[in-house]
This record gives sequence, structure tokens and C-alpha cells, in this order.
Amino acid sequence: MKRVILFFALAFSIQTSLAQDNFTISGSVKDSATGEEIIGAIVSVKEMAATGASTNAYGFYSLTIPKGNYTVTAQFLGYTSKTLTVNLTASIKLNFKLSSGTQLEAVTVGAEKKNDNITNTSVGMEKLTVKEMNAIPVLFGEKDVLKTIQLLPGIESAGDGNSGFYVRGGSADQNLILLDEAPVYNASHLLGFFSVFNSDAIKDVTIYKGGMPAEYGGRLASVLDIKMNDGDDQKFRVSGGIGLISSRLSIEGPIKKNRGSFIICARRTYADLFLKLSSDSALKQSSLYFYDINVKANYMLGDNDRIYLSGYFGKDVLGFGNTFGINWGNATGTLRWNHLFSDKLFCNTSLIVSNYNDNININFVGTSIGIFSRIQDYGVKQDYEYFINSKNKLKFGFYSTLHQIVPGTITAVNSSASNNLTLTNQYAWENAIYVSHEWKATQRISFNYGIRFTAFSVLGPGTFRNYNTATGATIDSTNYNPGQFVTTYFTPEPRFAATYLLNEVSSIKASYDRNAQNLHLLSNSTSENPTDLWIPSSNYVKPEIADQFSLGYFRNFKDNNYEFSTEVYYKLMQNSIDYRDNAQLEFNENIESQLLFGQGRAYGVEFLLKKKYGKFTGWIGYTLSKSETQISGINNGSWYPAIQDRPNDLSVVLIYQIAPKWTISSTFIYYDGSPVTFPSGKYQIDNQVYFYYTSRNAYRMPAYNRMDIGVTWQRKKTEKFESSWNFSIYNVYDRWNAYTITFQTNPNNSQETQAVLTALFGIIPSVTYNFKF
Repeated sequence: MKRVILFFALAFSIQTSLAQDNFTISGSVKDSATGEEIIGAIVSVKEMAATGASTNAYGFYSLTIPKGNYTVTAQFLGYTSKTLTVNLTASIKLNFKLSSGTQLEAVTVGAEKKNDNITNTSVGMEKLTVKEMNAIPVLFGEKDVLKTIQLLPGIESAGDGNSGFYVRGGSADQNLILLDEAPVYNASHLLGFFSVFNSDAIKDVTIYKGGMPAEYGGRLASVLDIKMNDGDDQKFRVSGGIGLISSRLSIEGPIKKNRGSFIICARRTYADLFLKLSSDSALKQSSLYFYDINVKANYMLGDNDRIYLSGYFGKDVLGFGNTFGINWGNATGTLRWNHLFSDKLFCNTSLIVSNYNDNININFVGTSIGIFSRIQDYGVKQDYEYFINSKNKLKFGFYSTLHQIVPGTITAVNSSASNNLTLTNQYAWENAIYVSHEWKATQRISFNYGIRFTAFSVLGPGTFRNYNTATGATIDSTNYNPGQFVTTYFTPEPRFAATYLLNEVSSIKASYDRNAQNLHLLSNSTSENPTDLWIPSSNYVKPEIADQFSLGYFRNFKDNNYEFSTEVYYKLMQNSIDYRDNAQLEFNENIESQLLFGQGRAYGVEFLLKKKYGKFTGWIGYTLSKSETQISGINNGSWYPAIQDRPNDLSVVLIYQIAPKWTISSTFIYYDGSPVTFPSGKYQIDNQVYFYYTSRNAYRMPAYNRMDIGVTWQRKKTEKFESSWNFSIYNVYDRWNAYTITFQTNPNNSQETQAVLTALFGIIPSVTYNFKF
């Protein structure tokens, strides 16, 4: 024992002596005009070419280097780089304030160390800027982060005008969507035609398709991490936009200059106002609109402490006279505390609330029926970042949340034919701890590895059943009291990523990650629907697990102005869920009996060519992929295409600044149609026609293609006011892409069957006026 103590004492003394000549430069990188922290800015040391650090989600960085005289530079895309000289004889704080640069001045404008895409260890990660989102033409002229990420390889649209998306063969519910760390369970407005994210409120967008960092978990396919703007801590500003069917307004300013700020963003559509002009009395009484509000405030308590309070509140209202009405909405809230224990140890503590609910009201023949469901989370999260030195960074923390699901309540008034029905509320407690290590082993080799341990506990009260998987019949059932543990699933989730630098402009990257998902979405439609039902894992429904392997080659050209990458991936999924034939999902007390379980696999190759600087920017993305499922009891146990299987997906995004005031942009999209189950024949019983179905997902919808164009005119800026006009045309060559295909008997010949194609949009022009003062 004495030898062990002596060994550790000697090791500590050696480490201390070696560290005596090393000191730490730490601080923040901010926008000089607004005081906003810049996420992902690069701080580098000229005299040490291989040394640098990027700012974290709160704009903080830390560098530990030997004492001496250094030239330290902070850089970020779209900003003029700033350089300071230091004589490092002790640890110091060095804060940077960067000014927005002109993109045409490509030599003076900094980037995220232009070849950062080559040197970092991120595999399957993409970042988007608000400037890119604002330049891309979209439906109704409403800038949309979810529509924009669908233009990236490996990310596919769930359908025309739909904000739902598929990532690397995963279903729409396998994407974790975070807004200031709070999960958003339904990111759609107006049945998917808009997303809940107002671009005026967004500061940073990052999506992980593979190589998932250990701090994220709970979904199999991807993480979309969205950070809201903090607000201007220098002066008050007002900005907004007026469009054909929606308008938005933002107000921001300092709570106390240089110490705290706030921002409030509001948005509303007014398509319902046009209904009032109709001569149809029923349409005059109808509703069709959504609104959302983003709020955020922050304040520095001292040099080492800062608090943030942010929230989102949104609601959709859709109704037809007094006959039918549905409203649904999200509410999230996050209270965060940043604390700097030292110039090397950073901590963030978050209290998180998320609520999604929907209400349906139906009135007919003297009967009023109300339907209500909800999913609600209460969570706490603590994350640490320890900047050991310029080559080592450690992340660790924990996460704990209580899930409460109200699967459905039906109330009926003035009806003897309908009975009230309440499905049992469901409760679960999810916990996780994680640790990861980012290590620059040599100038050419870097690693990022770690592990996440998840414990998902199913809680009472309720009756929990086991079912015969072949028939769906109940085998046994057990009653549990409130708070009683039904079962707990422990899942280790290892993560590993590595980068090998071939030279300054090219690298090879590889990753492996395992993810577990314990919340599952049950839906019988291809698009996001407000009545879709979330259920937790149970004694019968096991966690879904995915193991993904990725390998990529990254290459830059022409002084890093062009980026090329290709990635291949292979994903294996356990406990994949699908429905029995003729499953009954709506308000079924034994809904788990309608489910079958098996395995899945997804594999593919992605190509991305991107130009980031100069007058002409944009990208071309192409994905060749396959996603399949195998479940006993479906398709005779053979592999069949998953509903999100899209073998070919192509996106082209072009943005050209033709003059200082004029920017033109265009997008082109092509993808193969989704697999569907169409009838293979029909038969007749008692003069009633029934369709006959064989293999699951054996047919495909027609291929989809569309082109959009947009033009932005920026009026001359003044010190106090700026404005612009945006003109766009969605589906410029007026292609009627299939939204649904249904079948019916030919009214003129009962022996024939007709296929009826429904399309949502033809050509749609739009115009938006944007302002800021």
C-alpha cells in the first residue's frame, strides 16, 4: 500500500513540475455589435500551428500552452478575424469581440479555421448558418430550418411541404429535436407545412447524423440541436417581416448594457382572415392559423456566473365551422446556470420542461365529443467541460427526466351512443450519465471517444400485460401502484470517432456509436400528425437499439473555398417496431397488442460538394441508400422496405450575389418515391367491394422533383434602419407531385379500379418584406 501511495505522490509531483511552465488563456468570443456569444469560433496560436480551441455552446474557450510571447487569433465564418498579442507569464483571460465582415472580402473574413472540416473529429455532423437559411427559397416564403436541413445529404423530406424528415434510414420519431436543450415532440405547424422554429429567434443549428457525441441520447437516427439568440446587450432593436400569409416581429435589447439582454420573437399566420371573405357561412366560421412566441433573457451575475431563461410557446388551431376543431401546441422552458470553476473547468446546469398536447372537438347530431392527449417532461441536466490542455478535453455529466404521457381521454356530451373513455396515464423515469474524451494524439491523429449509460424505468400505476406475439392475445397482466417500478432497462452506449489527417487539405474519418430509444411514436400516416401517439418502453415493448458505423473522406480545394466529402454508413437496429396487418391504433387500451418487433438495417453513401466563400455559394448533395425491416408476422418474415426507404436523393442549392443589393438563389430536389402498400386485387362480398393486400411496402409512390427560385433585394443600409424584399417561386415549373394515391371503383364500370392521385401544391409565388431598426 505504501508503494502505491508513493507512486501516485511521485506521479503528481512530476505532473505538477511539468505544468509549472504551462499557463491557460481562456475567455469568450462575442459579436461586437450585439454581444451575442459566438458558438464554434476558433481561437488559434500563430506560433503553435497545431494548437487551437473552439468555443463551446456558450462562447467559452480555454487553451493551455507554455509561457512565452504569442499571437492569438479568433476567427469565425462571416466575421473579420481579430488578433491579439500576449506575453504569457501567468494564466489570463482574453475576450474577443468580432465584427461582421463582408462576404465579398474573402481574404479578410475569418472562418472556422477554413479547414476545420478536415481536422475536427466530427463525422456525420453538419452546421447551418442563419444567412444560408434566409437565402434559400421555401414554401410561402417562410424561412424554415427543417426545410433547409432536408437539402443536406443523408436527410430526406417526409413529403411535399412536410417539415418531418428521415435521417440515414431512420423514421421521423428517431430524431431528437432540441430547442435550448428542451425536447420538441412535434416540430410542425399546420400539419407539417411549417416548422415551429422562427428563424429570427435562431442563433446556431447543428445536426448529427452519425458519430453522436456522448452528451446526446434518447433517439436512434439524429440529433438536431438548435440554440436561440440571446438578444442584443448593446442597444434596443426591432426587426420583422410581412408575408402573404404570415408575419413576424422581434424585439431585443439590453437588461443592463454588457451584462444582460433579452429577446422576444412572435409569429402568426392569418390565412383564416381570408376565410372571412368567403360567401360560404361555414367557411366564415372556420379557423386556420398558428402562432408561436420565443422568449429569452440572460444576465451575468459575475465574471464566473451567468443565468439564462428561455421559453417557446406555440399553438395551431384548425377548425371547420362548429362541426370539427383541432388544436395542438408545444411549450418548452429552460433555466440554465453557467459557472466557471476555474479557467479550465466549465459547468452548465439546466432545468427543463417540455409539454406537447392536442385537443380534438367533434360536433354532430346533438353529440359533442372531446379528445385530449399529452406528453410532458420534467428534467434536470448537468454538463461539465474540463479543458485539460491544448490536446485533451474531457466532457462528463448526467441527465434525469420524468416522462408523463396522457395517451387519450374521450368525453362525450348529450349522447347515449358514446361513452367516456380514459386510457391509463403512463409514467417513466429516464436517467443517464456520460463521459467523453477529445484527444489530439499527434499532429495527424485525433480521437473523440466516450460512453453513455442509460437507465429507463417504467413506473406505475397501471395494469401491465404480456402478449402472444403471434396472435396479440393477452398472456398475463400485473397491477402496479403509483411510483412502483415495473421494469428498468440498462443500456451502455459506447461512442468512438477518429480523424487521420492525410495532409492539410484532406483527411479520413471513422466513427461508431450505439444509441437506445425508449420513447416510440405510433402513427398510421407518413407525415407528422397531431394525433400521433407516443408510448414508452414497457415490460412488453423493449428499447430500440441502433449500432452505426461510418467512414468518410474529406477534401478541400482552391484554398479551402470548396469542400468535398463522401461518407458511407451501415446501421443495424434491434427491436424495430411495426404494426400488425389491419392494426387498430386509435384509443385502444391494449395498443401494444397491435405491435410486432424485429430488426432493421440501413446503409448508404453520401456525397457533398460545397462552396462556402465568394459571390457564388451553395452545395450539391446526393445520397444512395437502402433501409429495410424484417419482422416475423409481416411479409412472411422476409425483409421489406421501410417506409422511409429512398434509394436516390439529390439536392442542388445555388446562391449568387449578382450585385451588392441583389442575391438570387435556386434549389432543385429529386428523390425516389416512398414505399407504400397498394392493393394487389379486389373481391366482392354481398355487393360490397374489398381490396386485397399482399406484401408490405411492395410498391412505390411516383418519384418527386421540384425547382424553387428566389430573389432578395437589400435596400441601402443606414446606421438606424435596414430592409429587404424577398420574392420567391415554389415549384417553378408547376409539377404536381403525388401527396397520396387512393383507389376506388370506377363509377362507370364496376369491374375496373381507379387510382386517384392527390397533389398539394402547384406553382406558388410569394413575397416578404423584412425590416430591422
